Amino acid sequence: MDFIEEIYKITNKFPIKETYGLTSQLRRAALSIALNIAEGSGSGSDNEFNRFLNISLRSSYEVICGIEISNRLDYCSNEMADQLLTRCNELSAMIFGLKKRLKAES
Repeated sequence: MDFIEEIYKITNKFPIKETYGLTSQLRRAALSIALNIAEGSGSGSDNEFNRFLNISLRSSYEVICGIEISNRLDYCSNEMADQLLTRCNELSAMIFGLKKRLKAES
């Protein structure tokens, strides 16, 4: 949830012309990380949860790409991009760890 808040704060500073482009895409991808974890956790089966975790993981990769693009376009500083990339990589690692735990338990 904190990561989503950070993405919203940084994208608030993006140019208005990006409202329906990069701003929207980054926000939707960041939201998708959390929303798919939540949806999958209530699915009732480990296989279904794993499927939603895969979607969440792919969304995190999408966010990583969006952050890189934002940085290249000078929409965010190198320092901010590095911080966001670190956080997103940490989230990806946690999701991957959860996937491994589910696999070990089944």
